[in-house]
Amino acid sequence: MANRRTATRPRLSRDAIVASAVSLADAEGLDAVTIRRLAQEHGVTPMAMYWHFNDKDALLDGIAEFLVGEVRLPEPGAGTWDEQLGDVLRAFLAAIEPHPAVAGLALKRILASEPGLLLAERALTLLEQGGFAPARAAQVGRYLLCAVITLVTSDPNPHNAVSAEAREEILRHKRGALEVLSPARYPHVVAAAPALVGCADRDDYFAFNIDLLVQGTRGVRRT
Repeated sequence: MANRRTATRPRLSRDAIVASAVSLADAEGLDAVTIRRLAQEHGVTPMAMYWHFNDKDALLDGIAEFLVGEVRLPEPGAGTWDEQLGDVLRAFLAAIEPHPAVAGLALKRILASEPGLLLAERALTLLEQGGFAPARAAQVGRYLLCAVITLVTSDPNPHNAVSAEAREEILRHKRGALEVLSPARYPHVVAAAPALVGCADRDDYFAFNIDLLVQGTRGVRRT
């Protein structure tokens, strides 16, 4: 019986471990991702995990590489440089938005993996087409990717963080803390309380902010 179980157990692989780590982070947060916990998930000893990852830092690098590898860059099109830049940012967003707990890791692998280098090359190409000198294009490109990551990690209504009931309770308390402020001293904060602690439409939240990044980039372009 033991031999039969061993024979049918799925082979442990680097990709399988990374997939489990991402799923665990999605469900319970990045702190839950440990070598020991993943070993339990796969029914192996922690030592078996070290054949694939020397330590947790190496595992986090693997997660980051997975995220960057999920970016599906659009084919170069006939649109203007800024329209195409928006498409690139939206492709990056689509890859990391489902995984807010680990999205911040993506920046580590952009210049250390083939998919990441392709992403960087496309962004720099478009920025230089828009009139930015190479050094400025690098600065702006890094900022834009960091900004997209921040949109995801600071999403006011993360869809997979807690239950809908728990999320509404959290938002209610946050709104209440702002709404009891003095309207004479903080009129705009009080009026904007619902929007400051959450957003009614997540799709609009992401779409508007990507447009904001692109339009801001177009507005400050210079050599």
